[in-house]
Amino acid sequence: MMDNSAVIENSTIKAVLFDLDGTLLDTAPDLAIVLNQMCEHHGRKKVDYQVIRSTVSQGARALVTLGFELNEDDSGFEELRQELLERYGQHLAVETAPFPGIDNLLNWLDEQRLPWGVVTNKPRRYSEPLLEALQLSERCHTLVCPDDVTRTKPDPEPLHLACQQLNVDTQSTIYLGDHRRDIEAGINAGMQTLAVNYGYIVEGDRICQWQADFIVDHADEIRPLLEMINKRHDILAKKQAKQTGNS
Repeated sequence: MMDNSAVIENSTIKAVLFDLDGTLLDTAPDLAIVLNQMCEHHGRKKVDYQVIRSTVSQGARALVTLGFELNEDDSGFEELRQELLERYGQHLAVETAPFPGIDNLLNWLDEQRLPWGVVTNKPRRYSEPLLEALQLSERCHTLVCPDDVTRTKPDPEPLHLACQQLNVDTQSTIYLGDHRRDIEAGINAGMQTLAVNYGYIVEGDRICQWQADFIVDHADEIRPLLEMINKRHDILAKKQAKQTGNS
């Protein structure tokens, strides 16, 4: 892969892309309710919420394994996965909400006319109605789901598609995520990357080792960071223009 770190360092942010679960939206409460309803229905012990929360980013299969102690090849696993997905489809946006600070961030992005979008491994049948239920779909400039690509994160294809739809280059885009694969996808796409420590971090996975350009602990830290990046770009641009004029 070509090293484009210098290009990125001199780029202003013209678009912001978010992972969905664990970055833009706190979807764990609804998933926890659904999983524990299933456990209760099947006579299983309920799972602690914090354990579910740290498993959410690994998908429905991991949740079934967590709740029922089954592997994918075990009898009944696929039926339970389908049941989980059906139940979740009927319980998408009951307790789900943007993470604290995200509403203010999105309002600021809209005011600045900085387009933002979502690139997720969550299928469109859930992602689209979820954004609609939270009245975000009309504000979201692009939504890329696994249905739209042949390769999902950490492959850069979904991020490249989002940039094409936004008509921006990757160097001028930043991708925010709460999983190692999000940061890997952003790096593979040649984007600046931001890891959010408030999300669904897998137990034992150290966020400082993901090689993200930036890490935040709260969404309130994102706007100042974006402002700093663009201010840095303006300073560098003026410095280069001055050097060119003196040459």
